[in-house]
Amino acid sequence: MYKKLFFLFFITSLAQAQNGTIKGLIKDDKKEAVVGATIILSKGQKGILKSSFTDVDGKFEFEKLKYDTLLVEVSFVGMNKYTSGKIILNAQNSTIDLGSITLTNSTNELQEVAVTAQKAFVVQKIDRTVINPEALISNAGVTSLEVLEKAPGVTVDINGNISLRGKGGVVVFVDDKPTYLSASDLANYLRTIPSSTIESIEIMTNPPAKYDAAGNSGVINIRLKKNLARGMNGGLNLSYGQGRFMRTNNSFNFNYRINKFNFFSNLSANQNSSYQDLTITRKYFTPEGQLSSTFIQNSYIRPTNRSNNLKLGLDYYITKKTTIGVALSGFINPSSRNLTNKAAIRNGQNEITGLVDAYNPTDILFKNGSVNLNMTHQLNTKGREISVNLDNIVYKSKVEQRLENKNLNPDGGLINKSILESNLPSDISIRAAKIDYLNPLAKGGRIEAGAKTSFVKTGNIADFYDVVDDQKVPNYTFSNNFQYKENINAVYLNYSRDFKKISIQAGLRLENTSIVGNQLGNIVVKDSSFKRNYTNLFPTFYTQYKIDSASKHVIGLSIGRRIDRPNYRDMNPFTYPMDRFTYYGGNPFLQPTFSYNAELSYTYNNMVTTTLQYSQSNNVISETNEQRGNIYYSRPGNFAKQISYGVEVNGTFKIQKWWTLQLYTAYLNNKFESPIYTETLNDSRWFWVVVPTNQFVINKKWSAELAGSYQTKVLSGQFLVIPIGSIRAGVSTKILKDKGTLRLNVNDVFYTNQVGGDIRNIKNAVASWFSYLDTRVVTISFAFRFSKGQTLKVRQNGGSESEQQRVKAS
Repeated sequence: MYKKLFFLFFITSLAQAQNGTIKGLIKDDKKEAVVGATIILSKGQKGILKSSFTDVDGKFEFEKLKYDTLLVEVSFVGMNKYTSGKIILNAQNSTIDLGSITLTNSTNELQEVAVTAQKAFVVQKIDRTVINPEALISNAGVTSLEVLEKAPGVTVDINGNISLRGKGGVVVFVDDKPTYLSASDLANYLRTIPSSTIESIEIMTNPPAKYDAAGNSGVINIRLKKNLARGMNGGLNLSYGQGRFMRTNNSFNFNYRINKFNFFSNLSANQNSSYQDLTITRKYFTPEGQLSSTFIQNSYIRPTNRSNNLKLGLDYYITKKTTIGVALSGFINPSSRNLTNKAAIRNGQNEITGLVDAYNPTDILFKNGSVNLNMTHQLNTKGREISVNLDNIVYKSKVEQRLENKNLNPDGGLINKSILESNLPSDISIRAAKIDYLNPLAKGGRIEAGAKTSFVKTGNIADFYDVVDDQKVPNYTFSNNFQYKENINAVYLNYSRDFKKISIQAGLRLENTSIVGNQLGNIVVKDSSFKRNYTNLFPTFYTQYKIDSASKHVIGLSIGRRIDRPNYRDMNPFTYPMDRFTYYGGNPFLQPTFSYNAELSYTYNNMVTTTLQYSQSNNVISETNEQRGNIYYSRPGNFAKQISYGVEVNGTFKIQKWWTLQLYTAYLNNKFESPIYTETLNDSRWFWVVVPTNQFVINKKWSAELAGSYQTKVLSGQFLVIPIGSIRAGVSTKILKDKGTLRLNVNDVFYTNQVGGDIRNIKNAVASWFSYLDTRVVTISFAFRFSKGQTLKVRQNGGSESEQQRVKAS
């Protein structure tokens, strides 16, 4: 393997890179330099190649360009956009100087400060797939979790768990920073982020060495909006949706940039109400296979989530080489979850032997506060730079719960009643520091290196009380106090280079993990603790080969190793009741999952990418289920092996001038091999998924969308999920002199996005479930963008205007 990689590096190093240059000077109609103008280098309709900003003298320059026919576009707030004619870059004309370009004042204020062309929904890069949420009408007025549901290859289940290509273990980043949350807390957090605040979503099944190695199936990085344009600008987004219950997602962002300062902010207020009508059926058999009893439970769940988010940030350009920044963010999310259970127990002759009525109201307060300090320093004028990020993040959660349970005889008479109350506070403290170094090399290569350390500390207290005659009595069977500490230290090195036909990127990341867990116990349950310490290497490699000079045929290859660590909540050894017949417990013996991923892709004309993918994961962390007496236990466990492979196609097709089809489809296989308690899981299933998105341009103001998704049965550990699909439609129009946009969309038009399945490999038992969800929703949204850059007179005093392109999003 290493010999092959060395040989590939040796061969590619012999290639001769083309070395073209395009430069110019941007001035206004008063012949003054325009500082911070946006410069776009493109191949016309074939896509954007590079972007940059003019420096303090109004100059720009693109170097190390491949010979081609190119276009240059220049835009700036309050001025008319400039588009060059065709620029032919070849061996005879390797340096093109466009000279002085004059931008004239616009008679109307610009609504956008960057590229005004419609963004593509999906953009394929060498190491990631980039999703632009605003490209879809149906993404207006929804949450980030709902946006992810529409992303190619991403699945979100009814509990908010995210999987990629049918595999769990996805790690979600926000602005290049891990969230450090458990699956349920992460889902609640993503429900608080409105789609209107998202700039893009990056899906990386095999992320570069710069990113944490966590994530068995990959990383999803959500980039939030941050405007670097000069002057004053911002936007207002309002929405109201109605299914069976209402939801509203609203946000306001404001940015102000002048001289050496850039201030940015985002405020959002949201409320989302929904329901889940869940039916669970469990059948129990004798060792001889005869039906002995049946348990059928219906749960009606009414969650209401409210969230208030605020982010404030400031960048200060100290000199032409140094920029510092600070970002403050936080949220307060009060929510409730009321659950009503009705269950019937039948014997082998299908006769009712007992009834259960239960009511479980829950109040939740989830809060967060974070501080980020960042600095970027340019070491020379050729792009060498160093950046530092310091983060301090705190999450606090307070949960108050009451479980009222009534056991009834077949006629409905009361047999007994119990009440269990609980207070479940938890705290998460995260401190992280990282340093990154970037060094562009003389012949077009690029070296990146860095180090990171993070400290996570969590405290989880569970105080349970039995309520008898209105008196609270401590329940020490369920009460516990779990303390968890985690320290991860990492270093990485990454090299990339573009040659004439071959692009390569290779990286290596070293991570050391140290974990300590302490269960403090009580007068009934003894103390317990565990420790883990392991060090691992995570290599990554990417290459692209352009078969022809026009880049119509491109072959790509990526290989990498990943890890999925158990989260702190899964390692809490205590068991607590979800209801009187279902208990959830942690597992302190969980081991990390290690996976090996490989992809071979072919891209035609930057339009269609076909990918063959293979992945093998060992010690896969997944939910396991078993029956003990009358109690059904659910807890995380390690499956010995999961193998996934298949083919996927992702493409954009121009059917007509007014009709664009974005199509994602995949045919994949999941195979699991593992003992599960007393049973053995050895199963392999193919599944097919297709997601077509049709976009229609009716005229200059009106556009429409018709999209859908369908997925056949999917195997995931002990779960076999039934086929599921939906149709969505939307329409959009520009108003208020094109400064505003009004959108109307309908999700799950035919109310088919309802999920269910079987739970298998349980000794002497089978189980199934089906859920009706509040998925058919009509949403109307309004977006308004404003910009006052033209009215601000910015002093050109030699400040670091050109450094805006180096600022790291916080």
